[in-house]
Amino acid sequence: MAATSLQRLDALDGFLASICATDRSAVLEAFLATRQCTLDLARPLSPEDQQVQSMDDASPTKWHLGHVTWFFETFLAIPHAAGYAPFHPRFGYIFNSYYETIGPRHARPQRGLLTRPSLEDVLAYRAHVDGAMADLIEAAADEDWAAVAPMVMLGIHHEQQHQELLLTDIKHALGGQPLAPAYRDDLPRSGGASDVPCRFVAVEGGETEIGHSGSGFTFDNETPSHRVWVEDFSLAACPVTNAEYLAFVEDGGYETPTLWLADGWAWVQAGAGNLEGEDAPLYWRRHDGAWWEFTLGGERPLDPAAPVSHLTYYEADAYARFKGARLPTEAEWETAARRHGPAGFGGANLLAAGNLHPVAPSAGDGGFCGLFGDTWEWTQSAYAPYPGYRPPAGAVGEYNGKFMCSQMVLKGGSCVTPPGHIRVSYRNFFYPHQNWQFSGLRLARDA
Repeated sequence: MAATSLQRLDALDGFLASICATDRSAVLEAFLATRQCTLDLARPLSPEDQQVQSMDDASPTKWHLGHVTWFFETFLAIPHAAGYAPFHPRFGYIFNSYYETIGPRHARPQRGLLTRPSLEDVLAYRAHVDGAMADLIEAAADEDWAAVAPMVMLGIHHEQQHQELLLTDIKHALGGQPLAPAYRDDLPRSGGASDVPCRFVAVEGGETEIGHSGSGFTFDNETPSHRVWVEDFSLAACPVTNAEYLAFVEDGGYETPTLWLADGWAWVQAGAGNLEGEDAPLYWRRHDGAWWEFTLGGERPLDPAAPVSHLTYYEADAYARFKGARLPTEAEWETAARRHGPAGFGGANLLAAGNLHPVAPSAGDGGFCGLFGDTWEWTQSAYAPYPGYRPPAGAVGEYNGKFMCSQMVLKGGSCVTPPGHIRVSYRNFFYPHQNWQFSGLRLARDA
């Protein structure tokens, strides 16, 4: 994959975290760099790769390419670009994801059956909308720009979310194939022991504030900023590693019902987790008695020092019990990150680092390592609205608010999170049984 678009996004990191709506040239640059990055991420894949859908939770690469384009067309080009002509009258039906107020849509589990439009047609659709968007950003009347600019920034961050999903979805598709093909053969190989000692960092409790505040970009679910009370606690300096989780596997962790929540034990009994039928994380597999892991670079020996990834909430919670610890709450994780975490995200193993896989941690800043990047970290907090939360008016109000039920919060970003797309207040969320994202854990303890 060409590095240019990622380098441009990395350079725009500060801008993407803000909402610098007055600088139209910077908005246009961020838009074009984001759109090019998505194409760069898809480039290593064949048309056949981009067609496949491996499960209901995942989507084909081709659909991702079209959906993020539909978002710009639907929420910006059609209502704001003078004289804009939609590319195709049925693309709204095909590429709408879950917006009930927009209209009906193709069933999510059947996206992989959509052999038409072709990949060539989807790429032409992207070019059609990109041209209209560039004209809109440059030529929108000043009185319209106040409404246009925030939606452009939302569209950029929405596409960055799908860049991460594109990679995790294609990993699941390739990981289930007999040939175990690599997404890219040139990805760096990690290995070796970590130089960070295993310890816990004490965090003083009391009244603290979580959520997003200030003028920078944020998703609605990060607001409003509000006060919470946390008791004294401690948080592990590093995320749990493959070697540590392997001890859980080999000690019969998947055979010990007292370690598991009831739903989690039912999940284990159903054999729902590992692609190879193993009682182990999703992409682990055994060859001649040794553990290997499927990565975006193909099958590789399991790196014992790297953070464990692709865990369900159930597995993370069971491991924490195994260690006599627990998962942190969302408020605890955010409090620790604000008080003791790094000042920025430089050096974090995010998408721009180019590893596309968790790597062994190095000495951290402020007492923690790998707090951002590598893996999303499960918390024990349910994904629920903050006090005073109200979803935005209109169709974009469906973006986050209607999913605030039965899911759990994850924090910190992963090795495939784009630069400029992570904040201390960022709230990712998934159902407890889902594990195809780069999801791991960091242990917490009461004081």
